[in-house]
Amino acid sequence: MSALYDTLRRHVDRGAVPGAVGLVARGADVEVVAVGSVDAGGTAPMARDSIFRIASITKPITAAAVLMLVEDGLLALDAPVEEWLPELAKPLVVRTPEAPVEDVVPAARPITVEDLLSSRTGWGFPSDFTLPAVQALFEVQKDGRHLQDWPDHDTWLRPLAQVPMLYQPGESWLYGTSSDLQGILIARASGRSLAEFLAERIFEPLGMTDTAFEVPATKRHRFTTAYDPAPDGTLGVSDTPDGEFAHAPRFLSGGGGLASTADDWLAFARMLLDAGGGLLSPTSVSRMTTNHLTAEQRERVTLFLEGQGWGYGGQVDVTPADPWNVPGRYGWVGGSGTAAQIVPQTGTVSVLLTQVAMTGPTPTPLMRDFWRCVAGV
Repeated sequence: MSALYDTLRRHVDRGAVPGAVGLVARGADVEVVAVGSVDAGGTAPMARDSIFRIASITKPITAAAVLMLVEDGLLALDAPVEEWLPELAKPLVVRTPEAPVEDVVPAARPITVEDLLSSRTGWGFPSDFTLPAVQALFEVQKDGRHLQDWPDHDTWLRPLAQVPMLYQPGESWLYGTSSDLQGILIARASGRSLAEFLAERIFEPLGMTDTAFEVPATKRHRFTTAYDPAPDGTLGVSDTPDGEFAHAPRFLSGGGGLASTADDWLAFARMLLDAGGGLLSPTSVSRMTTNHLTAEQRERVTLFLEGQGWGYGGQVDVTPADPWNVPGRYGWVGGSGTAAQIVPQTGTVSVLLTQVAMTGPTPTPLMRDFWRCVAGV
């Protein structure tokens, strides 16, 4: 069998995951390996078309949608978002990141569309979760893997606007919140729901037939069970095929709300590698896949980026810290146990889908072994 099969099989056999789908495409040459089963009980074997909760590898798709609206002329990168998100018109910022939430100053300038795209909005998660403003944010931005507990977009925005920002707009990269704000921005600027816009402008043109915010009954036999790992190595069920994705949630999360398959994400990746494939301009793709962070901004968030950079919606590698960190490599990981990357220089796409959640921002041993395999080392 192939090195990819051996890599995934090893982690399934030791019980880290019930199953996994790994895809590596180099141009027209595509290898897809499915190992294990869709659940820990072995109900059905894992298959190439198994459906997973892809979590934060939703983020690049959302960023691409924002750029489509920029190209449509409905948004501009330097435009203040308060035109569409008036709740965020007068944000407050804690005087220092360590300051109590009552010690605030006005934002020095408005939040822009580009701030959202580059995750430098001022709201989000840094490496230190104990900071008072971060603790306040946790009260509003709860576990993104269980969106059925979240309110609708409008209701969610109101308490978020009352949380002071950790940094001034544009000052520092912070994780998570900006992508959910992008999803709300898309809905308000387009006049359609996020689900409708993504389906019309991305999923249907690219043939991403299994990507959505819900999984219909006719497809649930292909939908994996989701698990959380316990400290003792056992797996606890966090969601079932007939659970949270049986109906679309009130909050359609641009940061992590989609279910999808390996081949669907491959279709999206190939669009990026094809300079937008007619859906996006080459300029927009370049902006997505170019690092926008300074060295200082990258250094502040090594817990998430491990020294690498950030484009729009995904990480951009800038230093060869590990064998798989090819400068220019773009993509991200999902807290549900997923990862997807492209290497524009070589036309390589890699997608790893599992159903066992990460326990923190650090990529799992399976992810690192998968990337090592893709890199051929």
